[in-house]
Amino acid sequence: MSEIINNRQERLALLKSMILKINSGETPEAVKQEISSLLKEVPYEDVVTVEQELFSEGVDRDNMLELCDLHSDALKGIIDLSSSRKEPSGHPVHTFKRENQALRREISFIRKIFTEINAMDDEAAAGELFLKLHTHFNNLMDVDKHYLRKENLLFPFLEKYKITGPSTVMWGKDDEARTLLKNALTVLPESHNITSGDGKAVIEISLAPAAAAVEEMIYKEEQILFPMAMDTLKEEEWFEVMRQSDEIGYCLFAPVDEWKPAAMENSNSEFNQLKGKVNLPTGSFTLKELTAMLDTFPFDVTFVDKDDFVRFFSHGKERIFQRNKAILGRKVQFCHPPSSLSVVEKILDDLRQGRQEKAEFWINMRGRFIFISYYAVRSETNEYLGTLEVTQDLTRLRQLEGERRILSYDENTETEKN
Repeated sequence: MSEIINNRQERLALLKSMILKINSGETPEAVKQEISSLLKEVPYEDVVTVEQELFSEGVDRDNMLELCDLHSDALKGIIDLSSSRKEPSGHPVHTFKRENQALRREISFIRKIFTEINAMDDEAAAGELFLKLHTHFNNLMDVDKHYLRKENLLFPFLEKYKITGPSTVMWGKDDEARTLLKNALTVLPESHNITSGDGKAVIEISLAPAAAAVEEMIYKEEQILFPMAMDTLKEEEWFEVMRQSDEIGYCLFAPVDEWKPAAMENSNSEFNQLKGKVNLPTGSFTLKELTAMLDTFPFDVTFVDKDDFVRFFSHGKERIFQRNKAILGRKVQFCHPPSSLSVVEKILDDLRQGRQEKAEFWINMRGRFIFISYYAVRSETNEYLGTLEVTQDLTRLRQLEGERRILSYDENTETEKN
């Protein structure tokens, strides 16, 4: 019978009726079997069309949010992606997918720990495993930047083409995932000394649903949203998505390749030439000069804004603590291990409230003496703007004695230049 239903309108009508059966109480598995027997495969564009029609016919948002997961279950394994366009390396969709790979990796680690805890005796101590889970859920919370780029950069272009279903349903599901992750991260700090028996309940009630929500959204994006968006947006619109992505930041992955739309490859576009000046109260730079100067400083700097989001880091040749663009736009609390979270929050709060203006630490690391300072950044009116972290290797400076008044180049400096 599947061979008979090859007319698109008939196929859409059938798919819609099947999805509405779920709304009437039929199980996703039963509907999946019926769709499979009648259609074999469902083109991804048909799923988007049916969702859009359901909205147009007045199915309310809350009902669609509930229906979304059910019809997603019913369609798993039968969506046809054979006609979908492939994205080049560096393209925004390529970046989204690489982030999803990193999220899957975190979820895999999390599920392995779940299995380990569930196999333990109820009275066994599980605190160390929950400390590991805390770290992985901190990483998973980085998905917020992935969702923000999707919601604020991609969805507006889809809405321009009258495709409003994803921005209504997926945004709602994104918010559900955020809430579940925040709940998990509220529970985890209290679970570092937990027994396995209590831990199993925490996993079932709080942690497993959060991981599942993130995983489910990955499926919806890669099976429906991204193929449909690749078919819809023009290259210059994708370029605009890419151009604005740095400001929001990336999730557990930092793009390396820069994608250039074909029309811009040889043009004097903004992509190829940034001629503007950065004007400061005591001088000005080209963007190229300013970037090079910051990367030449003999210390590393990282700036965290007043809301605790990482906004900038210098990228010198010999960074002491490695950074990549994935931390931009991320809460600084999630960039540290859970065991040091209370110290990080105390520093930020003391600097924010004006109880302190700086905090200093020094450590010995791999034979080097590392000096780390945190400074409150304030405006002329004493408004707190953020915190500046400065990290410097003082090993050589601590060895200096006497004076040097005559020009003399160090051997390692000459070697680096030759």
